[in-house]
Amino acid sequence: MTLGAELELPAAAARHVQVLRLQPGGVITLFNGEGGEYSATILRMGRSDVAVRVDSHEALEREASRRVHLALGMPANDRMDWLVEKAAELGVAGIQPLHTAHSVLRLSGERATKKQAHWQSVAIAACEQCGGNRVPAVSPVQELLAWLKSGAAQEADPEAPRPLRCLLSLAPDTRPLADVLRDMPAQAPLLFLSGPEGGLSPSEDAQARTAGFIPVTLGPRVLRAETAALAALVIASQP
Repeated sequence: MTLGAELELPAAAARHVQVLRLQPGGVITLFNGEGGEYSATILRMGRSDVAVRVDSHEALEREASRRVHLALGMPANDRMDWLVEKAAELGVAGIQPLHTAHSVLRLSGERATKKQAHWQSVAIAACEQCGGNRVPAVSPVQELLAWLKSGAAQEADPEAPRPLRCLLSLAPDTRPLADVLRDMPAQAPLLFLSGPEGGLSPSEDAQARTAGFIPVTLGPRVLRAETAALAALVIASQP
C-alpha cells in the first residue's frame, strides 16, 4: 500500500466496516498479509463499498521467529476448515493440502480450485480475527507422491533457508519432536508432513523418508489428524 493513497476496500472488509457501523472520519487498521499494519481513515461509506485513505504504516510483527509449514493429508468433513483456521491463528507460514492413500476427502478440477480459494479465505479471516499480519498461503491440492517427487517438499518457501522436514509418525523408530528441536537453531524453519485419519500408508511413509523426512513423535497418545498437526505447530513455534 502507498501512504496517502485512496482506495476501496475489498468486499469482505467493506462489509465488516459496515457491520460495525463506522462512519466517515473513523480510523481503521488494515493489513495486506505481507507484514506490518496500516492506519487508514474512512472517506466514504456507500451501500456496498467503503473508500479509505492510507495514512501511516507500522512495521509491527506478530509472527513466531520460526517459520513452520504444514503438509496435510486432508481430514474429512469440515475438519479441514477448522484446521486451516486454527493453524492460521497459531501462525503457520503455509499449508499444503494433500491426497493420500487413506484420504476420505477427494478433490479435483473446479471443486479443488474452489476449496483452495475457500480455505484461503478462512486463513485470511482467521488472521483478521487474531491480529496476524502475514497470511499463510494455502497451496493447490496435490497427490502426496507427486508432491514428494516434484521437490516441493524440499522447497516449502523458496526464499527461506531449506526447512528441516519432519514426518509425524506412530512408528517405533521415531524421535520425540522436542529432542529434534533441541538440536536445531531456534529460528530454523520446519516442514511437517501429517497424514489423514488412518495416517500414511507404509509405502507413503517409506517414500517420505526417502525424500528426507525424519520420523518424529508427539508422545504416547494417538491424536486425531487435525489435532496432531496443530500440536506439532504449537510445539515448534515455542521460543
